[in-house]
Amino acid sequence: MSADRETNQTMTDRDIALLLADAADEVEIGIAPYQAVIRGGRRRRARRWALATAAALVITGTSGTLALAGLRDGNGIEVSPAVTQRATEPSTPEERHVYAPQETVLGTGDVGGKEWWVTVDEWGAPRDEGEAWAQLQRMKAYGEVPVDVSKSSQLVGKTSFFTRRSIGDGKPAFLTQNSVDTKDIMAGTDLESVALSLDPKHTTPQRLVIGQVAKTAQEVTCSWKDGRSTVARRVAEGADVNSDESAIRPAAGSSSNWFVCIGPEGTTFDSVKVTK
Repeated sequence: MSADRETNQTMTDRDIALLLADAADEVEIGIAPYQAVIRGGRRRRARRWALATAAALVITGTSGTLALAGLRDGNGIEVSPAVTQRATEPSTPEERHVYAPQETVLGTGDVGGKEWWVTVDEWGAPRDEGEAWAQLQRMKAYGEVPVDVSKSSQLVGKTSFFTRRSIGDGKPAFLTQNSVDTKDIMAGTDLESVALSLDPKHTTPQRLVIGQVAKTAQEVTCSWKDGRSTVARRVAEGADVNSDESAIRPAAGSSSNWFVCIGPEGTTFDSVKVTK
């Protein structure tokens, strides 16, 4: 992510509120005819995706810099990121991507002569409240604030993701987000997904399905109302993202794999499940 998506460390809550008001006028805010979030398979813990709202679309495109070394908490005390050494994990917050997300392109294609693409940002899990507070400030700068987080301590031990869709030159629209405990690993036929339209105004059928599955899943089948189906198969890490391709692929920083199903024109979503 470029520096123009960062924000100044001296920014006050009032400044953020003003920027939020400005940003709300410019950002594409998805209305709500998305297919309800679909869950399936064995649940190790209850997961719930949240459809993104305007509250998540803050400070997009603001400029400035944020010096992490000088971050202070709500009491004005300087926060020093924890650097506890762990044998099997990166040691610093930067190495664990706590303060900047890893972005992966999940799918791309063409609709009405315009290119569309879907991406996911994955934030690493803070290990303590100091890291969590600093992460929340960075999330605000990126415009990716979890809608169900009221205080930074709720982020400790959790990874967070944000998906968004772009079409042509339009503003990116946030689709789904969640913060998940690092111990909550998808397995077997576990599945979380959402179906939506490829039309920014959501007037066309829901023929794009995106979601998460366990690392072991080899195949996801999406069924459409006209009786046809689309199979998304797992591709290798680093494989090209081809136009209008349905596939399961790894996402940087994610403990699960992500998939995209693209349906035929003229039909709409019916169901989805892990089939292999």
